[in-house]
Amino acid sequence: MCGGCVGTEYPERGTTCLEGGSFLLNFVGCAQCGRRDFVLLSNRAAGLHGGEEIVTYDHLCKNCHHLIARHEYTFSVVDDYQ
Repeated sequence: MCGGCVGTEYPERGTTCLEGGSFLLNFVGCAQCGRRDFVLLSNRAAGLHGGEEIVTYDHLCKNCHHLIARHEYTFSVVDDYQ
């Protein structure tokens, strides 16, 4: 994660669960080009490992393609609970 692009490295999100896994309200702008615009999703991959779905992807600046953050999250079902 680029410390210059985000406000807080690991923000407190409470019980918020986002389908894309990313908390884009924390994006303050690109540290490389200085613009605050939409971000691109790149290198998305999903696979199963031990009964869990693991999803990884990168967020890039739309304008200069600077790497803002790499994301990884897991999805699992235990005793019928997600």
